[in-house]
Amino acid sequence: MDEYMTVELTLDNDEVVKCAILTLFEAADREYIALLPMDEGNTEEGDVYLYRYVETPEGEPELENIVDDEEYEIAADAFDEWMDTQEFEELDEE
Repeated sequence: MDEYMTVELTLDNDEVVKCAILTLFEAADREYIALLPMDEGNTEEGDVYLYRYVETPEGEPELENIVDDEEYEIAADAFDEWMDTQEFEELDEE
């Protein structure tokens, strides 16, 4: 995981979790970010956090919760497609 950029998230319960940035991706004309928690003690294996990704007018990144189920499904499907392409590319490299 040393090759990934990382961010620290503060969850709703004030717990701070260090996460690797897996990818930024677009779905339904919005940008999203996929984060992989690096502290395995507090999460289930394979958990990935999805957030809406926006930039402030000053160019600073911001993460927004996805509260709408339909929007989450759209983002999750797009992330799954990205994951599928990553697995395919790994097979091509072998």
